[in-house]
This record gives sequence, C-alpha cells and structure tokens, in this order.
Amino acid sequence: MKINNLEIEFRNEDITTLRVDAIINPANTELVMGGGLALTIKRKAGNEIEREALRLAPIGLGDSVVTSGGRLKSDWVIHSATMKMDFKTDQDIIRRSFNSALNLAKERSFKSIAVPALGCGTGGFPLKKAAKIMVNEILSHTQKCSSLKRIIFSFKTKSAYVEFKESFLSYYGYQLRKLAQIPIPTADAIILIEGSKILLIERENSPYGLALPGGFLEYGESLEDCIRREVQEETSLRVVELRQFYTYSAAERDPRFHTVTTVFIVEAEGLPKAGSDAKAIKQCLLDEIPPKEDFAFDHWQILQDWLKTQ
Repeated sequence: MKINNLEIEFRNEDITTLRVDAIINPANTELVMGGGLALTIKRKAGNEIEREALRLAPIGLGDSVVTSGGRLKSDWVIHSATMKMDFKTDQDIIRRSFNSALNLAKERSFKSIAVPALGCGTGGFPLKKAAKIMVNEILSHTQKCSSLKRIIFSFKTKSAYVEFKESFLSYYGYQLRKLAQIPIPTADAIILIEGSKILLIERENSPYGLALPGGFLEYGESLEDCIRREVQEETSLRVVELRQFYTYSAAERDPRFHTVTTVFIVEAEGLPKAGSDAKAIKQCLLDEIPPKEDFAFDHWQILQDWLKTQ
C-alpha cells in the first residue's frame, strides 16, 4: 500500500534477513544489546555493532542513533531508545522513538527501512496501540520532504504480523475518513451491573472524562461485533446479549470530528477490569449518575435518554 509517496509493506519475516538501507533496533537508553531483538541483531551482525553502539551511549528516551549493520544484509542499524534498563515504555516514548528514527533516516538519506513492533517485545506494549502510533507518525512524516521511499513492518510470528497489519490498516482507514471529513461510525454500550449500577469508563486519552464503553468500527466488522470487541478490550467483560437502543449523529457530539454512534443495551459477564483506552472503571448507581460536565462526548445525555425508558 502507499501513503502519499511512501510504500508500506507488512512481512512475516525475520527483520535481520531483509535487504534495506537500515533496520530499527528497539533499544534501551544504554544501548546494551543483551536481550530480545537487540540480542538477535548482535548475534547476526557481530559483536562490533554493540561496541560501536556503546560508544554513542547513553542516549535519551525516544532518541535514535545509527551504527553500521555489520554482517547484516542492511547497511545500517538505527538504535531507537524505547525504554531504560527497567524495560518500561509507554505510548509517548514509542511515538518519540519512531519519530526520531524517521528523522534520522531522512538525515542519512535512507530510501528504505525495516521496522519491528517497537516496544511490544520486552516492553510489553500492545501491538494494536503501537500500530496506531505508527500510522500517525507516518502521516506526519509524509508531509515533509524526505528521501525515504519504503517502510517494511516486519514480524517473526504470524500472529503478531496479522494483528499489527489489521490494526494498522483499520486505523489508517479511520484517519483517511477523518481527513476526508466523512462521518465516522462508532458503537457504545450501556451496561447495567447488578440491576442498579451503570458501568462507565474513565478515558485515558483526550477528550477526557467519563464515557460509555465503546469505540470505532473497524473495517469488515459489524456494529454488533464492534461493541463486543470494545466492551472486552475496555472492561474485560464478555457480551452475552445485546440490542440496539438509539443512534446519535449530531455533528458536534464529538469535539474531534463528526462521529455517528449506535448505542447498544448490553448484558455482559465477568469481572470488570480497565483495559485499552480505559484508565479506570466506575460503577454508578442509577440515581447517582455524575453531572454532565464530568462526561466526554454526549454520553451524559445518552444515559438520560435511556433512563427515561426505564
């Protein structure tokens, strides 16, 4: 596929076998190549690559440096710091490390690079979230003048390859709709707990506030499958029954762009636990719903409309 003039490929291959100008090593700030993909790269490239990297260490979180590729088929290795020696990472660090790697490729006039799942191995960052970060940074990068013509996202396991590719393509499609000013379909869930409490999430990302569990429809997905997936990702609950309540389509309901949401009344089972874009889970009694200003989007009004039917 192409994003502007940049060719994007996805491969279920060992990144160290690819013929590109440079591969990216998801490094630690000390540039010690002692584990994970870094160790694999060192074993195939030769110990000199680590000695070369250590002479450039330490580097800041999110920063990148370049060394030769040793015995690899790629001429260069871009070492991008996705973590310190505590092996912890987050979305901002991954974003900055990928951005700095792209900028370094531009400075060196590289035409092709291969990229692993930055931060998703030793760092344990979710593949789907990493894919969305990559989409945003590539869209930003392609607005600049650059020699880079090809990016290969490479994954050694089939499951990682499939999960990343599907998430990347789905999120890129969503971004295209947003950029083209086409309304974006979403789904949200009203989940009643123990017959007297409503389940809400506290959003981790902007716009902040309380919200119903839900999210964007992915390509090839039905609204019903979307809400099953979103409920599981954000609350760890499994949907056992659902029915449509109402569709909300006011252009101003989402401060970011025009979304059209279909709300479902959902019965679910399991133990609620925050995940995905949910920072926390809250259970509110029906007669103690927080005030409107605590909510994101129009979700307070959705609850008021639903309560009138009870």
